[in-house]
Amino acid sequence: MASEKVETVVAGNYLEMEREEEGSKSTTGKLSRLFWHGGSVYDAWFSCASNQVAQVLLTLPYSFSQLGMLSGIIFQLFYGLMGSWTAYLISVLYVEYRTRKEREKVDFRNHVIQWFEVLDGLLGKHWRNLGLFFNCTFLLFGSVIQLIACASNIYYINDNLDKRTWTYIFGACCATTVFIPSFHNYRIWSFLGLMMTTYTAWYMTVASLTNGQVEGVTHSGPTKLVLYFTGATNILYTFGGHAVTVEIMHAMWKPQKFKMIYLIATLYVLTLTLPSAAAVYWAFGDQLLTHSNALSLLPKTGFRDTAVILMLIHQFITFGFACTPLYFVWEKFIGVHETKSLLKRALARLPVVIPIWFLAIIFPFFGPINSTVGSLLVSFTVYIIPALAHMVTFASAPARENAVERPPSRLGGWVGLYSMNVFVVVWVLVVGFGLGGWASMINFIRQIDTFGLFAKCYQCPPHKA
Repeated sequence: MASEKVETVVAGNYLEMEREEEGSKSTTGKLSRLFWHGGSVYDAWFSCASNQVAQVLLTLPYSFSQLGMLSGIIFQLFYGLMGSWTAYLISVLYVEYRTRKEREKVDFRNHVIQWFEVLDGLLGKHWRNLGLFFNCTFLLFGSVIQLIACASNIYYINDNLDKRTWTYIFGACCATTVFIPSFHNYRIWSFLGLMMTTYTAWYMTVASLTNGQVEGVTHSGPTKLVLYFTGATNILYTFGGHAVTVEIMHAMWKPQKFKMIYLIATLYVLTLTLPSAAAVYWAFGDQLLTHSNALSLLPKTGFRDTAVILMLIHQFITFGFACTPLYFVWEKFIGVHETKSLLKRALARLPVVIPIWFLAIIFPFFGPINSTVGSLLVSFTVYIIPALAHMVTFASAPARENAVERPPSRLGGWVGLYSMNVFVVVWVLVVGFGLGGWASMINFIRQIDTFGLFAKCYQCPPHKA
């Protein structure tokens, strides 16, 4: 009887969203629906895949030089599956929260549900505060990383300006994302973004293989524990892009269909990250230890310049992905989230961009900053907290009995699910946060000692600095 009641509620929840989708099929809404207003399963897949592999694609060969070829491949497969698992847990908690709220007749038509609200509704204010802190801090630095990547990449086309100056310029460009209302409106951008990273990944692969190995190439990794765990944590960061899962789900017409989307997106992403990282590492070997951006080693050609330009555009898109949830939090804080004025919301969002701009200028360490953010923030935001929250939410027998989304029997039911969650928490706490945090902080401090804060041109050739 309980399961029938839940099913009825869930079926009714999304009729409102489906009617909104049908309304967009009117004659006047066709162009908007095609380019601007998405909400299908395919939109969600493109959003997940496009957001997951961005500038980090260029740093994975650097991670392979720290880890060695075999460990690099194993960690990509391992963290890809682990990331897909915790994204699934987040989607389950979202559906559980939304179902409970809509039984209480809560209307979400002008409100975007976010991860901290899911935690608040299911587990209380302390969990909300924990989720809000880690999620916002991670997304803040995720936006910083995209801005740093813009400056790092454009320098390889035009080195007349130093990287810090390029950061100023691209900070202003990325600020225009305040005009994109929500994840509904990333339809065309998500599609184009994934095409851009697909081109770049296969360019890196083909260019490395056709140019062959550089003279005297060596592949000595792994040589030091600090480098090994720094590289592993960068891969943890790579597959931790599901901090925006709840916002992507909320933009779907039928969010309950999200379950396997992140896994399928991850499988596609692996077809880009594994060949490109392996090929570049094979070609350049230990040179990558001092070249965290793989494009810096590839020969300057029209194909490389195309890859740089496409990655710049994609980083603009990914900046929007990371920053949009921060915009939502800020809107809710100052009380303008539910206003229908796009201009008013855009102006209200501008203060969010300022600290991102400033941090990108202070810490321009493209590559090492990924590992630091991965160990200290990603480890909790998208691995430990979702696994713990899921276990606590369904700890009681009544909660498990009335769960909207039950664990698949092929995974061993609730026992199998809890076993996997415990493994995720322990592994990420010890290896990701503990060892990864130790290694990445040592490496990060070395960058500060070598280049200094506010570095004008990080890892630029000496004669161009």
